[in-house]
Amino acid sequence: MKLVGRAVTVFATPGDNVMIHVAMEQCEPGDVMVVAVNSRSDCGYFGDLLATLMQARGIAGLVIDSGVRDLADLRQMNIPVFSRCISAQGTVKETLGDVNVPVVCGGQVVNPSDLVIGDDDGVVVVRRHELDSVVQKSEAREDREAGVRGKYRVGTLGLDMNNMRQRLLDMGLQYVTYDEDKETRD
Repeated sequence: MKLVGRAVTVFATPGDNVMIHVAMEQCEPGDVMVVAVNSRSDCGYFGDLLATLMQARGIAGLVIDSGVRDLADLRQMNIPVFSRCISAQGTVKETLGDVNVPVVCGGQVVNPSDLVIGDDDGVVVVRRHELDSVVQKSEAREDREAGVRGKYRVGTLGLDMNNMRQRLLDMGLQYVTYDEDKETRD
């Protein structure tokens, strides 16, 4: 599952998803809703009903530093959702928070309009002014990894390719040869 879009940030309170409803109005097609909670909460803030609305509005997906519910439905709907936990515990709609303010989600500062990218390996946030640099560095890394992958395919060891042998010896690495004939058992 892949996710790419502009962040619309939500600052919510524990056990209360009213600000997600408010943010739905602020999101434009292709946006990613990023929800941070001001104190740890494992409630299921988002489920199949909000996912249905999200799809209808063309919102790209959700990143939340709390819980979601209705996981089977979310998978079937093919909605990109990245959450800290899964919980059947619902929420109330009582306490105001904020939309489109800087938040901390998953330990990462997310500003409104930052680029949010997610896949099976996790989520990254890219500041708009850093986008060109990040793209260049990502492409260079992909090229480098393609070269490494090619060497691994023919059996080249990382120890040799990265000139690690001497450094490991200097660190005290010792190779031990196992001799089955000298094995003793108690």
